Amino acid sequence: MKREIYGLITFKSTHFALQGEVVFKDNNIVFKTIPTPREVSHSCGLALLFMVDDIDIVKNIIEKGLLQIDGLYRYTKDGHNSSAEKIL
Repeated sequence: MKREIYGLITFKSTHFALQGEVVFKDNNIVFKTIPTPREVSHSCGLALLFMVDDIDIVKNIIEKGLLQIDGLYRYTKDGHNSSAEKIL
């Protein structure tokens, strides 16, 4: 199995996750809305998964206050296993 690394944002509420989708679309960031992995957070049921190459762009958006996040992670999927390293 191939090891894949992504960026992952979790939110405190579904409302903020939906706002995140709009912000990502407005900034042409390719993403996928997924159920929040349980090993990452138990807060909101939705998370945004995106290409790790866009992590600096996403951090900039967060610093501008355009996203209300619970956490920003480097998310690694390796076969059936996954892990997350918190960045913010």
